[in-house]
Order: sequence, then structure tokens, then C-alpha cells
Amino acid sequence: MAIRALTLNKVRTALTMLGIVIGITSVIVLVSAGQGAQSLIVDQIKGVGSNLLFIIPGGSKKGQFSPAASSQGILITSLNEQDVKAMRNPILAPDVEYVNPGVRGQFAVGFRNQDMQVAVAGEDHTYAKVHSLEFGTGDWFNKNAEDGFEQVAVLGSQVKEDLFGAQDAIGQIIKINKLSFRVVGVMKPKGVGVMGVDQDGQVTIPVTTAQKVLLGINYYNLVQVQVKDENSLVAAQDQITKILRNNHRITDPNKDDFTIRTQKDIVSLLGTITSALTLFLGAIAGISLVVGGIGIMNIMLVSVTERTREIGLRKAIGAQRSDILLQFLLEAVTLTILGGIIGIVFGYLGSFIIAHFGNWSPTVPLSAIALAFGGSAIFGLVFGIYPAYKASKLDPIQALRYE
Repeated sequence: MAIRALTLNKVRTALTMLGIVIGITSVIVLVSAGQGAQSLIVDQIKGVGSNLLFIIPGGSKKGQFSPAASSQGILITSLNEQDVKAMRNPILAPDVEYVNPGVRGQFAVGFRNQDMQVAVAGEDHTYAKVHSLEFGTGDWFNKNAEDGFEQVAVLGSQVKEDLFGAQDAIGQIIKINKLSFRVVGVMKPKGVGVMGVDQDGQVTIPVTTAQKVLLGINYYNLVQVQVKDENSLVAAQDQITKILRNNHRITDPNKDDFTIRTQKDIVSLLGTITSALTLFLGAIAGISLVVGGIGIMNIMLVSVTERTREIGLRKAIGAQRSDILLQFLLEAVTLTILGGIIGIVFGYLGSFIIAHFGNWSPTVPLSAIALAFGGSAIFGLVFGIYPAYKASKLDPIQALRYE
């Protein structure tokens, strides 16, 4: 009976279901996209290696995941060459394998008539080895280039595409802040790396050149340390902490002017952030479910008014209030369940489409499907109760005389 009543007004039924379909599709697609993006970012960071430490200038005193002072826009110059040399000392830090000091900046990068603002990173000659970087053409700069302050550059895949297109970039001269640099390598697409850096959209030069020629500084923005194995992380962290406190004459641990993060810390932090973002996106999509539920209530109220004589006739031949209540309630629930099924199908397809363009594995969590489908049924009950109750309260004599 409920299905027959809904098919009598096919267009109105379809438009009523549309709100629920859109709401459920949105919930599934956004939750799926959030989880897919989270998996992509975490996998990329884990791909760098699990035996890395990140030393950031500036203390962090409010907990494990509180940001260092330098990440809040405060200029901290506490990490220097003396610290790096001490960390490379096998006597002081026997569990340390490689030390990669780095600096960052934003500069105008140009080639012929092309010019754009690009992130420029100064890195150590061992950085490519530590991070297992792959190159489309060319290679990383060597120690001689670093020691000689050579003006050479390695391009991210997107920068190369923007500046050179299909043209070979190796050996070409680009301008960084109006200074000439020779391109020696082009990286394969890498995506977002540690600390949220888009490696495809940056230019990398020797750290010494970045410090002395480009920036005119003698400190580092970040030092990355690769330890000998994952089991040595805690020992290496203690060794580096001792070195830095000794170099910086720090006796009170609460006054550290540096912060050390592990790969696990960064993955946990990003996981917390992306999970909160996914929840936020799901909540936004849930608003459309509420709107769809209100639409169902409005249409059911109109339906009660249109079918007043029918209700009066049913009551006149013996229908109870509970029969009328159940009839209209079933119509509302049928609307939402049908809309829910269609929304799940569209949400599933939409998740695969977004995953294809987002370059991550399609993930459609069963929890999102269960939440969306269960939510649609609940909304059908909640927003169908009032119209059904109103229909069941009609007086049969007045209903039969209703025009």
C-alpha cells in the first residue's frame, strides 16, 4: 500500500527522495575521501622510512603534539653547523647514520619568459639517499657541489612541467631570486612528504648555497636524522638531546630551544588531524540529510491534506488510529529507505571517481554506509511521525465531508 501510494505521484516522490539521496551520497563520498586522503598522506610519510628523527628549532612545552615555536612563525636560529658536526660525531652519537640539515624559503623561480613563486629548499648531499628519491632525469648534487657553494638545482616534477613542459630541463639555466642556477636533476612525482612539504612543487639546491648565496644566514630551519635502525630511535634521540643541551648550555629540560619529533609522532599527529577533518566533512554532509528529512515531512503533510477524504473513508469502515499512523509512517520510511539505497549506490560510485582523480586507493568504509542507511531510516521515522500522527487524529465524519 505504501509503495502504491508513492507511485501515484512519481515526480513528487522522486523529488522528495532527492534530498535523502544527495545527503547519503555526500556522507559516503566525503567520509571516503577523507579516509582515502588520510591513508595517502600517512603512506607517503611512512614510505620515507621509520627510522627518522626531525629536529625543529624552538621548544615545545605543552605536550607531545604541541607545535614548536618555529612552526608558529617565530624566527628561531638555535640550530647551527656546530650542532650538525656534533651529531655526525660517531663518539657522541653512535646510533646516528646520516644528518641532513636543511633550510627553506619562497622565491621567484624563472626560465626565459616563465616566472612563478616556488618553495626553495636547501638540502644536504645525502638527502636523496636517505629519502630514497627517484629521478626522471639527471641526479642529485654531490658533496663537491655542496662544499663549493655551486649554484645547481634539482626540480620537482610539477616545477619542471610548469617551466619546461616536454622540453628537457637538464643543463638548462633557471633564475632563483635573479641568480642563475643550472638544473642537474628532475625528480619523479613524489607527492606530499614529511612536514607537509609538496616535493613535486619545490626546487632543491645545496644547503650551503641556500644559506650563503640565497638567504645570507648561518642557521638551519630543520635537521633530519636517520638512525641506524628503528630500534635505535630512543637511544639516538637521547644522544641528540644531550648534544644540543650541551652545545646550547641548557641545564633545565623545560627550557629546551629545540624539539625532536619521530616519524611515529608525525604520523600520529597527521592521523589525528585528518580524522577530525573527516568527521567535520561527514557532519557537514549530514546537514543535507536533515534538510532531506524536513522535505519528507513537508511532503507527507501535504499528502495528509490531499488524502483527508481517504483517511475518513478508512476510519468509517473500521480502521483504527494505529492503522492510519502505521500507513503514513510506512510511506515516509519507504521514501527514505529507497532514497538510502540509491544514495549508497551513487556514493559508492562517487567514491571511486574521486579516488581515481585523487590518486589514492578507493575506500568505502562500511561504517559510513551503515551510518548513512541507518540515518535515512531514522530520519524517515522522526520526520514521518508528525504527519502520520496528524492523519491518525482526523475525525472520520469531518474527514468525509472535507472538500
